[in-house]
Amino acid sequence: MPLVRGSSPLPLVVNTWPFKNANKAAWRTLVSGGSALDAVETGCAVCEKEQCDGTVGFGGSPDEVGETTLDAMIMDGTAMEVGAVGGLRRIKNAIGVARKVLEHTTHTLLVGDSATKFAESMGFPREDLSTNTSRALHSDWISRNCQPNYWRNVVPDPSKYCGPYKPSGFLEQNNPAHKEVDVHGHDTIGMIVIHKMGHTAAGTSTNGDSPIPGAGAYADDTAGAAAATGDGDTLLRFLPSYQAVEYMRRGDDPAIACRKVISRIQKYYPKFFGAVICANVTGSYASFQSSWRSEEQTLARDSGRRASRIVLALLAPCLMRPQSAEGQALRIPITEPSDGDDAQPTDQ
Repeated sequence: MPLVRGSSPLPLVVNTWPFKNANKAAWRTLVSGGSALDAVETGCAVCEKEQCDGTVGFGGSPDEVGETTLDAMIMDGTAMEVGAVGGLRRIKNAIGVARKVLEHTTHTLLVGDSATKFAESMGFPREDLSTNTSRALHSDWISRNCQPNYWRNVVPDPSKYCGPYKPSGFLEQNNPAHKEVDVHGHDTIGMIVIHKMGHTAAGTSTNGDSPIPGAGAYADDTAGAAAATGDGDTLLRFLPSYQAVEYMRRGDDPAIACRKVISRIQKYYPKFFGAVICANVTGSYASFQSSWRSEEQTLARDSGRRASRIVLALLAPCLMRPQSAEGQALRIPITEPSDGDDAQPTDQ
């Protein structure tokens, strides 16, 4: 189902979920003369510090051994360069490390302890990513016999017991590769920025499966940018962000591009939940989500001026509903920016 679509003069900042502080931080970076890449890094870093929705940054979704690890990626759509980290341990600023991978190595992705060692060599401090909340989450999961989990075709029965697990010796044909889990285990921040000069950038940060270019996010100055959120394991199989950008390159409107990639996933996984945001280099933008739950969105626009800030609250549990002059709730609330957000980005 479509959430929102429209067009706006550039520049443009769009992100998944109602993470407004991240969006404002990215916007202010543009205002101060920063690049699209700078804006994406700054915006995602705010979510890491604020632990957005408990699934971005430290203290979020622990793994099976109780440790919180981080994933992040950032892509420069002008140079077609990517920096990413997966399973990053003991370093809080994952998006910052991803930026260093882009700038100081010829790699695209570093994972695990190798990513941590690299981060330390770049000057990032080693810190504990666990909190009382994440420890409690892990203890509660253990007490519920490790439910839910992502195992299949193993013994003991993963739907009833904790591991360790071993291969069962046979594969059940009716054992699906997709499992329904709590939507709030998948609240990746995905952010796309289109600079006023047409430069694009995209990035993601989460405790889950987002650092693969084309899956979590993708950007290309010749077409636009896209980012996805939802069931990351399923998204990895379809590269929806890349595919959405390719659809826009072929001339599809962002709304059509977004819808096509979600529809393709649902053809194979009807119960899939997730969403994608898309924007082209002319300033048209849109989003589309699976019909897993009712759509909600918030739009903040610098009304009457040439610049826009946009937040798309995809799969979000809350909806802000300001009242119109007639007292009716606005489906897409439009508000004047505040706290200096009406400043205009400088040329870059």
